[in-house]
Amino acid sequence: MDHQNKHVAVFAFPFGSHLMPLLNLVLKLAHSLPNCSFSFIGTHKSNAILFPKPHIPNNIKAYSISDGIPEGHVLGKNPTEKLNLFLQTGPENLHKGIELAEAETKKRVTCIIADALVTSSLLVAQTLNVPWIALWLPNSCSLSLYFYTDLIRQHCASRAGNKTLDFIPGLSKLRVEDMPQDLLDVGEKETVFSRELNSLGKVLPQAKVVVMNFFEELEPPLFVQDMRNKLQSLLYVVPLPSTLLPPSDTDSSGCLSWLGMKNSKSVAYVCFGTVVAPPPHELVAVAEALEESGFPFLWSLKEGLMSLLPNGFVERTKKRGKIVSWAPQTHVLAHDSVGVFVTHCGANSVIESVSSGVPMICRPFFGDQGVAARVIEDVWEIGMMIEGKMFTKNGLVKSLNLILVHEEGKKIRDNALRVKKTVEDAGRPEGQATQDFNTLVEVISRS
Repeated sequence: MDHQNKHVAVFAFPFGSHLMPLLNLVLKLAHSLPNCSFSFIGTHKSNAILFPKPHIPNNIKAYSISDGIPEGHVLGKNPTEKLNLFLQTGPENLHKGIELAEAETKKRVTCIIADALVTSSLLVAQTLNVPWIALWLPNSCSLSLYFYTDLIRQHCASRAGNKTLDFIPGLSKLRVEDMPQDLLDVGEKETVFSRELNSLGKVLPQAKVVVMNFFEELEPPLFVQDMRNKLQSLLYVVPLPSTLLPPSDTDSSGCLSWLGMKNSKSVAYVCFGTVVAPPPHELVAVAEALEESGFPFLWSLKEGLMSLLPNGFVERTKKRGKIVSWAPQTHVLAHDSVGVFVTHCGANSVIESVSSGVPMICRPFFGDQGVAARVIEDVWEIGMMIEGKMFTKNGLVKSLNLILVHEEGKKIRDNALRVKKTVEDAGRPEGQATQDFNTLVEVISRS
């Protein structure tokens, strides 16, 4: 099939951890469709993060559109403010990206792939009369929530936090307390971002394909069946393993060589992503637990937070602990010496941990992280939520001991390795993920 005139516009949600998995998918598609043009449309800031990289093939080009922040405007402390400003720019802003791409490539756009959170990209696709392919990047099971918003709100208003949401197919283990706040915000509390999220149940059934950034084999079958009934097409495409990208300076912080000197499955790796950090008293509790537990640890902690650690902590633990401002997380989790991951349960972190067979200690903060933590603990049984959903010294010491040492934790450790094997099988040539990726290539080719 001739792909010479195929031109795919890709709309990024230019925040947090959404950029890299979207680019990874586009890289994988660009390698499979070398004659197809991919125009990656983000903001100046988000494109600057992704596109100095040397491994971008010639059929992917970046185009920048407005981030929606008025000139001279100073952003407040609310992390969703910049999300709201970008989403408010609407389809007009996205159309400008299309115009730039079509003017340079001299090819009209034949298909749109978008981060599902950029819902106005559907309107752009409808205007151009081209297929709209939506990529769901948050934790996979959380997608279901936006099809049951009204029911969930009723239950959350009238039931205690530990009651289960047994009316959601396949997700009966979820509880009221796991729900994202955005889902519950109504009236004056509702923001542009929460409105966008809460419209997904109506918007996504209009997508030609919804691509799930996960592994179908790990999903509750009733959840998958329910989503397939609601969507035109649901494909599971395994994220591109970082091993397919050229190894840039992956060990500039010396993490991997340090891990190489530790015993198998002995190290606690601690990281809470790029968007939020635990409050100061919880950071202190984490430090105290790591010191008291006696386990070797690798802690990826932003430089600005180092001053919050207890006096003398770094000095006292330097023989068995390493603190860095950034760690090559995929490589760290794949290292044999890592025995447990203390995490916020962001979608990328969960995928990387699951793929490496590393059990998790979960401290969710916001959004879909509570759902992910519940699935990790009660569905896959490959980790545990921290006692009381917040860090205390005793709670974390208890969790570390259980997973790294106790016989009780053996089931969790074994389950994590079983899940890793499932993930590996999914990516084999005959695996579901490979078949779904080939189907996606076919949809783009026929557009």
